[in-house]
Amino acid sequence: MIILVTIIHVIVCLFLIIVVLLQSGKAGDISAAFGGQGSQAAFGPRGAATALSKATTISAVLFMLTSVTLSINAIKQGGGPRSVLQGEKSAPAKTQPAAPAPANPTQK
Repeated sequence: MIILVTIIHVIVCLFLIIVVLLQSGKAGDISAAFGGQGSQAAFGPRGAATALSKATTISAVLFMLTSVTLSINAIKQGGGPRSVLQGEKSAPAKTQPAAPAPANPTQK
């Protein structure tokens, strides 16, 4: 089950990246680089933005759901939050003794 959720999560991530990059911005963006100007004439100026907005919203919701599902499963499998360095042994600290202060010949 988790493998299926992970595969869906990766697909949704890639789709979300593509949909966000295709949205028109205030300046020249990636949609203009791929001929987005001509495709907006076919959809109309409002239709393409609405379709991309809906696709972005749906993919963002799916991304959140799969993220929460995967994190809940990770907590159940791992027994709770833990540190990355939890199983590592720390190396003993190698310290050198402090050097004695040099004698000051001007002091009496």
